[in-house]
Formats: sequence, structure tokens, C-alpha cells
Amino acid sequence: MVTEKGNILLLVPDGTGIKNYLYSRVFQDITQPIVLFHNFDEETLAYIKQHVPIARDITIPTYHESLKERWYRELIHVARIKYNARITKNSTILKFWKKKKGGLKKKLFYGSVARASRLIRSYEKIRKLEEKYQASLRANPFYDEVTTILEKEQISSVFCTHQRALKAPTVFAAAQDLDIKATTVIYSWDNIPKARLALRADQYLVWSEHMKKELLYFYPELSSEAIHVTGTPQFEFYFDTENVMSKEALAAQYDLDPNKKWICFSGDDVGTSPHDPQYLHDIAEALRVSDLQNEVQLIFRRCPVDLSGRYDAVVAKFEKLIVPMPPLWNFNKKVWTSVYPTFDDVTLLVSLAKHADAVINVGSTMAFDFGMFQKPCIYINYDAVDDPSWSTKIIYQYQHFRSMPSQKAVYWMQDKRTIAATIQQALSAPNTDIQSWFDVVVNHPQKASENIKKLL
Repeated sequence: MVTEKGNILLLVPDGTGIKNYLYSRVFQDITQPIVLFHNFDEETLAYIKQHVPIARDITIPTYHESLKERWYRELIHVARIKYNARITKNSTILKFWKKKKGGLKKKLFYGSVARASRLIRSYEKIRKLEEKYQASLRANPFYDEVTTILEKEQISSVFCTHQRALKAPTVFAAAQDLDIKATTVIYSWDNIPKARLALRADQYLVWSEHMKKELLYFYPELSSEAIHVTGTPQFEFYFDTENVMSKEALAAQYDLDPNKKWICFSGDDVGTSPHDPQYLHDIAEALRVSDLQNEVQLIFRRCPVDLSGRYDAVVAKFEKLIVPMPPLWNFNKKVWTSVYPTFDDVTLLVSLAKHADAVINVGSTMAFDFGMFQKPCIYINYDAVDDPSWSTKIIYQYQHFRSMPSQKAVYWMQDKRTIAATIQQALSAPNTDIQSWFDVVVNHPQKASENIKKLL
């Protein structure tokens, strides 16, 4: 039944969006009917409906990106990447434009994009390209199909949980042409300098004042009034005691010793941190040869979407020391629409952050997850292998790390030879300045759902 206010069209392009926005309180007790616009399979859809009051669901029509759309989208991206690197004087931003691997056609396409980008140095030229991109979106038959759906379903508001989803720019274009309010979330604190804001919205929701300033800096054509500091719902889970298993229950489920210290190694995806298996090996070996192996258990939580098996040999070698705690995500079918976290994974991650004594990784946001319980994070800051294309010296120069107010926000594992000593230091003196960094990156950690609900 359609209310006088109309319906909210909800786009959730990825599994993290399901967790942060559908499992949180954002859409609980909302007065307007929710229409889910999706490409999920039936199993995923049924699971989502257990947690969110969906009035109706509609399958997104098939979208074939035209060559013109793709050309403008990629050219805008590389032009903005180069522009962002210039204005920040930070060449590491250039790392976020990667030519896709493939056959001759792909090589020719991305080669031509790279050549064309050399002629685009002014911001005015980038904005003209974006106008052409927006026009090309409206020339695609997909635009007409979406327009028809928006009108038929009496949509009054469109909400998307990720600003770089491929189909979202056309949906937002259709919405705005129909005077329908379009709202997008900026997915994460590190996304803005990477130049992946392809859509144009009426409202942009960000985690913090810091992110708002960044968005205005990199996209000066946006108005300050269109950017709302709501916080992000993903940290609200940590304030709900119902999401915390007892330490004894967690220990029993994963055969952990509650009398030992628990250290979590959190892996990233292979593109972000390709040498994580070697880091896991180095840490396990350091614990083994030191007295810490009798005091510490090493919990391994891999990146949810990393199904590569690249850690298997390391886990097998240290099977008595490394305790795998895989994310509780659905992977029944190897297609992206079936990759999503179960609600049980919320409880698992919150409980792990609560009961573990420290987390180790390469520059991960997991520092904030564990910081919710004042647990120290150790950032790995040495190169495990000689790799000319990847180095921690580059990673920690990325633009988003400039938000760190002090190097004391985390512990730094500077050398393979000092792994055990760094872990001992973190365990014996767990106080870090992670809260000051968290306060820069995240505002309103307990009120994000309510803030977003009011805007919708």
C-alpha cells in the first residue's frame, strides 16, 4: 500500500551494505514502505526479508553499459585520480587507477583512456566530461526502464548504500529527472580521494566532518548543504550487549583457551594486501620461537570475500597455534549477489573484538572495530617479500592515513625480527590513541541510524 509520502527505493549493491544498513536500525520502524531494487537470488532475498520490513521487491533490469558510457566513466576516473594526486601532492593516489588485464581490445581501450587523460588537466574539463557521461546514461534503454519503474511504484526517495555501484548512476539520473530525492552513502572513510563518485545525488551521507571536508575539497561543485554528517551504522553493533557472546562460549565454539591471550590477525583481499599469508607465517613463527606460544593463541579472520585458499599452507603448518575463525558469510554460489554476511557474523565480529586482546593487520579499518573496546591494533609496517609493485612504504602514504592525528594511534610492527617484542608491548601496555583517530573519522557512532532515518 502506497502512503501519501510515497515509497523508498532501496539499492544495496554489496554484502557490506546488507550488514551495515539492513541489519542495523536504519529501516526499523520506518513509516514509509520500502521497495528493494535488487539483483539478489531468492535465497538471499528471503534472508534479507527476515531482518528488514520490505514492502515489495523489484529485480533491476539488465544493464548493458555502452562503450561511450564506459569510456567517459573510466576517463573521468583517471582524470580525477591525476587531479587529486596533484592538488594533494600525494602520488600514491595514482595507485588507485589500475588498467584492467585482458586481451587486445582491453589493452587498446585502456591505452586510449590513458592517452586521452593527458589532455585533461583542468577541473573544468573534468566537469564537462561528467556532463557528457550523464547524457550518455540517459541515452541507454536502461534509463527508460528505470524511469518507468520509478513512476509506476510511486517512488518518492531513492537510497543507495554505495556511491560507486555501476548501475546506480543511471538510477539516480532517472530519479532526479523525475524530481525524486536521491540519497547516497559514501561507503567508507578511505573512498573519497579514489575518485569513484560516479553518480550525482541530492544528499550525500558521510561518517564525519572530516569526510565532509574531503568531499567538498575533491568535489568543489557540491554544496555544503547537500552533505550530511550522519555517522555510519556499522559501529552501533558494538554498543548492543545482545551482540556479545560470552568469552567462555566463544572459546568453546572455536576451541580457544580462555586462559591465554588472544591475538587476531585480520586478512585483507589479495589486491589490497597480496602478502598477507607471509605476514601470518612470520607472526606465527615469531610466536613459536618465543615464549609467547605458551601464552598466546593466534586467531585468523580472513577477508570475507577472499576465497582464494592462499592461507591454507600457513594454517596447516601452524595448526596448533593458528585458530581459523572464518567470517560467517553466505557463499553458496560463487556470484556476487549471493555473497553477503549472515547476522551471526555481526555477533562473531563484535564478540571477537570484545574478547581478543589485540588485532594485527596491514592498515585495516579493523583498528576501529577493536578500538570500540579499547583494544590495541598493530599495523604491519615492513615488506615481507621483495615486490616492486607493492610496499608498506606506499600503503601508509595513502591519503586517508593523513587523517591519523598521531602515530601513537596504533602500534607499528616495523621489522620481522621485532614481531614478538611488538606484540608483548601491545599486550603489556594496551593503551593507544586510537580513540582520537576514531573521533576524526567517525562522528555520531551511536546515532547514525536515527540520523539517516530522519533524512529519509
